[in-house]
Amino acid sequence: MAAKTCAACDYELDAHAIKVEIGGKTVEVCCEECARALKEAHAAAAAKTPA
Repeated sequence: MAAKTCAACDYELDAHAIKVEIGGKTVEVCCEECARALKEAHAAAAAKTPA
């Protein structure tokens, strides 16, 4: 069975994983820093997408 990894940095997740909603999907990250990085990257990508 494959271990779950952080959606931002591929670090192996443990019982302290943080769930973050990005673009309507829930993903798990290893720490607040990765959660913030994913949110910022998603916001930047959304801002570049023409409406």
